[in-house]
Amino acid sequence: MTDTLTAPRRVLSAVPASRSAARRALAAGVVAGPLFLAAGLAQGFVRDGFDFTRNAISQLALGEAGWIQTASFVLTGALLLAGATGLRRVLRGGPGGTWGPALVGVFGVSFWAAAAFPADAGAGFPAGAPEATVMSGHGAAHMFGGMIGYLALCAALVVLARPLAARGLRGWAVASRAVPVAVLAGFTASAASVLAFTAGAGLGLLWLSAVTARLAAAPADR
Repeated sequence: MTDTLTAPRRVLSAVPASRSAARRALAAGVVAGPLFLAAGLAQGFVRDGFDFTRNAISQLALGEAGWIQTASFVLTGALLLAGATGLRRVLRGGPGGTWGPALVGVFGVSFWAAAAFPADAGAGFPAGAPEATVMSGHGAAHMFGGMIGYLALCAALVVLARPLAARGLRGWAVASRAVPVAVLAGFTASAASVLAFTAGAGLGLLWLSAVTARLAAAPADR
C-alpha cells in the first residue's frame, strides 16, 4: 500500500524537473547567437588589423589571441546543441518536432567544425598577412562546414515556422520563412561585400534566438 501511494508523487515530482531542464536548455539556445555576435564584435574592434568591411568574424580565430574566438565557436556550438534538445522537448509530438531540433543540432555542430578547422588568413589579417587569400585544406573544410551549417539553419527556420503557425503566431511564421531568404542573399553577396555575409549570418543567429524564445514562451496546448 505504501508503494502504491508514493509512486504517483514520484511521477508528479519528475514532471516539474523535466520542464525545468527544458527551460534551461532553451535558455542556452536563446543566448547562443547574441553571445557569439557580442564576442565577435568586441574582438573585432580591438584586434590589430581587423576590419569588418574586409574580414569575416571567423578569422578572429587566427593569431595570438585567436583562442578566444575558437573558444567562442566551441561554446556557441554547445549552447546551440542544448537549445536543440530543449526544442525537441517542447515540440515533441507536434509540427516540426523532429526536423526542427535536428537541423538546429547540425547548425550547432558546424560551430565545432569551425573551431577544429580555422579559416585562412587574408585581407591583411592577422596583422602582416598578405592581401590575397590562399585556400588551404583546413580553410576549405571551414568553408564547407559553415555552408552546411547555415543551410541547416535556413532549413530549420522554415521548419520551425510550422509550430509557430500552429500556436497562432502567424506573423512569426511568415518572418521565419522570409529570414532564410535574407540570410542566403547575404551569403550570395559575400563575394562583393564581407559585411553582407556578416549581416546575413548575424541575422540568422539572432532570428533563431528569437524563435527559440518565442516557442519557449508559447508552448502548445496539450
